[in-house]
Amino acid sequence: MKALIQRVSHAAVHVEGQQIAAINEGLVLFLGIEKKDDEALGQQLLEKVLHYRVFEDDLGKMNRSLIEIQGELLIVSQFTLVANTQKGRRPSFSEAASPELGKYLYDRFVLAAENKNISVATGVFGADMKVSILNNGPVTFWLAV
Repeated sequence: MKALIQRVSHAAVHVEGQQIAAINEGLVLFLGIEKKDDEALGQQLLEKVLHYRVFEDDLGKMNRSLIEIQGELLIVSQFTLVANTQKGRRPSFSEAASPELGKYLYDRFVLAAENKNISVATGVFGADMKVSILNNGPVTFWLAV
């Protein structure tokens, strides 16, 4: 399981021209799920994301987590994160989870996040989404467990 997180001032997701989700200050989390992943890995990754110190303290240092600032979390499924790009000029998705496993683990990840008493918004698994992000920094991190 892999995540690309971006610290944002605000972000939104549109599907078929309609805004379906939006957040203000917080994190956008693009989530990639592989064949080998399970709920336990999802829990580990979620804890890492929620407590990863990417927000500035009073001295301007990245010492505060999403939990500490009571920020919002936008979770968007993105299978392209698990692509193997080492050979050739076309990505391989052979390690990506099946759509059924991916949706199950994505839904479990979202549910676990919602149970953490934070504001959670989501994209639509498998949909063609337009994601607008005002990256604050820019601050972007690749996380894996």
